[in-house]
Amino acid sequence: MQWFSGLDIRLQALLASCIMYLMTTLGAACVFFSRRPAKGALTLLLGASAGIMIAASFFSLLLPAIETQGRLPVWLPVAVGFLLGGAFIVGSDALLSHTQRTFRAIGDKRTALLYFAVTLHNVPEGMAVGVAFAAGGASAGLPAGLLLAIGIAVQNFPEGMCVAFPMRARGMSALRSFLFAQGSGAVEVPACVLGAFAAAAVGSLLPWALAFSAGAMVAVVCSELIPECFSGNKTLATAGVVAGFCLMMVLDVALG
Repeated sequence: MQWFSGLDIRLQALLASCIMYLMTTLGAACVFFSRRPAKGALTLLLGASAGIMIAASFFSLLLPAIETQGRLPVWLPVAVGFLLGGAFIVGSDALLSHTQRTFRAIGDKRTALLYFAVTLHNVPEGMAVGVAFAAGGASAGLPAGLLLAIGIAVQNFPEGMCVAFPMRARGMSALRSFLFAQGSGAVEVPACVLGAFAAAAVGSLLPWALAFSAGAMVAVVCSELIPECFSGNKTLATAGVVAGFCLMMVLDVALG
């Protein structure tokens, strides 16, 4: 720890972001140890993915945005950002419906939207860690930045799984599912470094970015994951949603 605290703030942020990315990669790697899930297992996994994303949208995104202090009233950036994020997914849904061939590498429209939403939400999370490291200098910023990075890193493990397994279930190879899923977490590295380098500028935009990502995630859950998993076994789907939400809630609250 003494060695880490002696490093430059930007280097601290870079190393922390690499740990966060590594946890996403480890979660995605679980796809190599499981065959394509049966229909019931897929329903459960999709429900769990929905629960994880709903919990993450509130505990990891909306709540930090609400707690951020700025010149504007708290509700304004949160409400506007959330609505813009939802509108972004609605627009992306319409675009993907008309240009389906362009996104064959990612799979169908559902997996593409899921991938975009999870990747998108990792950007402000990475920025938040970088800002936390830079906020109080090397000594004051280290505990806050490191704790936040550890909390996000632990959450990234199930998030990596919730991207990789739906892709695998839709016929993608285990390797391609892994590569796309780990790529969703790779954006945290440059975002975290950017947050450390430009803490003042990024910090003022953070509530908007957090709320935007939350709106996008909720829109994907409502438009794609919930309808699909509940079209099968409702009991399994409900169990998956509740279990996924509870898992992410416990991780976020406990690691805070």
